[in-house]
Amino acid sequence: MSGIPERPAGSGGEAASGSRRRFLATLAVTLGALGAAIAAFPPLGLVLEPVFRRPRVAWRPVGRIGAFALGETVRVSFENSGVLPWDGVSARTGAWLRRVGEREFIAFSLNCTHLGCPVTWQPGANLFMCPCHGGVYDSDGKVAGGPPPRPLSRYAVRIRGDQVEIESERIPIG
Repeated sequence: MSGIPERPAGSGGEAASGSRRRFLATLAVTLGALGAAIAAFPPLGLVLEPVFRRPRVAWRPVGRIGAFALGETVRVSFENSGVLPWDGVSARTGAWLRRVGEREFIAFSLNCTHLGCPVTWQPGANLFMCPCHGGVYDSDGKVAGGPPPRPLSRYAVRIRGDQVEIESERIPIG
């Protein structure tokens, strides 16, 4: 005899050991599943966020009606609709605005539809030019030459009182 008391057969030691194993196995599986679920939330949120988030759209004033000459195309700037606190200067964007009637305006995106480079208005030629890859657009924003696949994107424009407003959204390049 070694001094350790022996348990009599059938005292429940095996049953207690089996239930302890079941409990620890269940606990391990539960904690593992919880850990996997926690680890899956950030990538899942990244994938599903564009589906559920509504785009930020806002009307931004760009000037009074009288400040724009009939038939003239000018660059206007306004605050982007998706501004974040750390955006700084990049919180401002712009458009090419043309007055085509007494109370009618057209606004073109500043960005080429090829790769998003900034286009410039050449009033002498009546063309929008992209310096990056030679994209050329006519005065209505239609592709006149080069690699752009589509016409210049347009912004919605409205008149509110005597103020011209542009519907701001993310950079419309595609």
